[in-house]
Amino acid sequence: MIYKSDTIQVELLDSKIATLRFNSDGSVNKFDRKTLASVSEALDVISATAEIRGLLLTSTKDNFIVGADITEFLELFAQEDKVLLSWLQLANSIFNKLEDLPYPTAAAVNGYALGGGCEVILATDFRIGDNSAKVGLPETKLGIIPGFGGTVRLPRLIGADNALEWITTGKEHRPDDALKVGFLDAVTTPENLQNVALQMLEDAISGKLDWQARRSQKQQALQLDKMEALMSFTTAKGMVFAVAGKHYPAPMAAVGVVEQAASMDREQALQVEHQAFIKLAKTDVAQALIGIFLNDQLVKSKAKKAIKTAHEVQHAAVLGAGIMGGGIAYQSASKGTPIVMKDINDNALALGLSEAAKLLTAQVERGRSSPQKMAQVLNAITPALDYSAIKQADIVVEAVVENPKVKGAVLAEVEQVLADDAVIASNTSTISIDLLAQNLKQPQRFCGMHFFNPVHKMPLVEVIRGKDTSDSTIATVVAYASKMGKTPIVVNDCPGFFVNRVLFPYFAGFNALIADGADFAVVDKVMEKQFGWPMGPAYLLDVVGMDTGHHAQEVMAQGFPERMATSGQDALQLMFAQNRLGQKNGKGFYRYNPDKKGKPKKETDAITYELLAAAFGSLKEFSADEIIARTMIPMINETVRCLEEGIVASPAEADMGLVYGLGFPPFRGGVFRYVETMGIANYVAWADKYADLGPLYQVTDAMRQLAAENGHYYQH
Repeated sequence: MIYKSDTIQVELLDSKIATLRFNSDGSVNKFDRKTLASVSEALDVISATAEIRGLLLTSTKDNFIVGADITEFLELFAQEDKVLLSWLQLANSIFNKLEDLPYPTAAAVNGYALGGGCEVILATDFRIGDNSAKVGLPETKLGIIPGFGGTVRLPRLIGADNALEWITTGKEHRPDDALKVGFLDAVTTPENLQNVALQMLEDAISGKLDWQARRSQKQQALQLDKMEALMSFTTAKGMVFAVAGKHYPAPMAAVGVVEQAASMDREQALQVEHQAFIKLAKTDVAQALIGIFLNDQLVKSKAKKAIKTAHEVQHAAVLGAGIMGGGIAYQSASKGTPIVMKDINDNALALGLSEAAKLLTAQVERGRSSPQKMAQVLNAITPALDYSAIKQADIVVEAVVENPKVKGAVLAEVEQVLADDAVIASNTSTISIDLLAQNLKQPQRFCGMHFFNPVHKMPLVEVIRGKDTSDSTIATVVAYASKMGKTPIVVNDCPGFFVNRVLFPYFAGFNALIADGADFAVVDKVMEKQFGWPMGPAYLLDVVGMDTGHHAQEVMAQGFPERMATSGQDALQLMFAQNRLGQKNGKGFYRYNPDKKGKPKKETDAITYELLAAAFGSLKEFSADEIIARTMIPMINETVRCLEEGIVASPAEADMGLVYGLGFPPFRGGVFRYVETMGIANYVAWADKYADLGPLYQVTDAMRQLAAENGHYYQH
């Protein structure tokens, strides 16, 4: 052993090849400031050891290096530009020190080598992966670009087009794909990884492999003539803007950096990368996207704690075999938990099974699954017409019609069949868990488990705690949701729970705008193009279904009459009364006809305008700022109330619920991050301009106090 720290050990083998092992004292290897300092010290020791002939980078963990330590980012990015620049220059001087060693270097990559982990292996001459390796530069997903030389070395190694695709999408790449483009030099089995890497170094030392040529390729200008460069970068800009749009500047910045640095050597190119990195690090988008990453880590850590005390779910059941029941069955079975799907008639069971089969077929067609896997998953779903089939279930998810009497009767029946330690959950979107719990003899084993439609796509599951729900029940449902590949957020019971409770004030703001003469299509355009929602409110109501929306609106009005009671007819009620239910019957605010793929395509419908004009009069113009204020302020105020009332435990969980459950624009980070970015005092002043529109627009006393004290929702 010639060097040892908390994160790195360097050993000199008999062959005079040194191995630098990443071996953090934490659970994973990552590039925090401590590790960077250790790498620098280790390389100094290696440089001073005369007999070394080659260097191999390895990891003793299941993953090589998962990336930089993102928990350090927000604090670091808040520093002055010169502090941030010195951090980048220091890190790059260390990576350059590695790349400039006077003998061949290689990396033996197992598991994840992402971000900084990918950039450090780019600084070696050869890269060998085992079949578990996953490599990539995900920085643009955090609103930044690679900062440790990734934009410089990758294009010179795998070509500009491939590198731009890797960097702008931020995707992970499997070993075969990485081998195909020349990122990896070989792929082998885990047990052979080190031997293959050492042999490659021996071949380089003996002259069989030209390691100097490989190295100089990464340090010189990109080998592109002017026409190739023009074509490559023009095409990339068009493709990237089409995907990223104006709200996500990092992917476009990455294209600009690679283009600007194409004719430069390593040192000049790194300076271009540094300047672009610093500029992006200071943006609100980077703050928001890094915030989402950290919030996601918090939510996942809470789920991991819950899993430790949970009862293991080996067998599950879902009651109700519609689209939702079929989606839940598919999700459970595809993630390894066999499930019984119970309904009262064969047609419903056939619908549920066909829903699961349709999802699996799509996976096979896209190459993400195989017919064998499809058969395996379908075999893990057992259709049943009576309760005897669910006796062995550790958890039962009730997903019957959204009616408290029907749900109550089903819950009472199922409780009689199950073992005493089995958990019962209701997939309800609005009905009080405490109300439903009155039907059970053991309410402590009952909670809500609110899936979002479509189940296979939406990452969020709201786990709703009733007043009698035990911690053990919550832990078991959180663990089951996590096992299903979902992000569970625990909330307390109230009408609409968290997500729907904050969504319906948004719809209320929209309805009031329409009643005042706004054009629903203009509102949608502003909320999609300018605010960044995936769908505007009218389109979203059409997708949800006007009948579902109308029912939920009534529940919210009863639950919060002082803020959410409706007076007279609004646009949602009008559409419902006219049987314009949205996509489910081809007409709502918009008209829907199937496109070539059979998916509903929206078109404006003159009849909608006639109906709205008859009810509310002629159209009036509203500015984009006013449209955003009148729809968003009610949602923000209600989200703040949910935090103050303890419906949701933290700003982080509230923001993740909005991003994962409603598609709140990620570049804004969620309601609390959005308000923090604006400044709480500025938000209060903004909301006060609209306070005369009613209680939904009036901020809470606690929020006003926080603004006066210059406080924060997130601890800075």
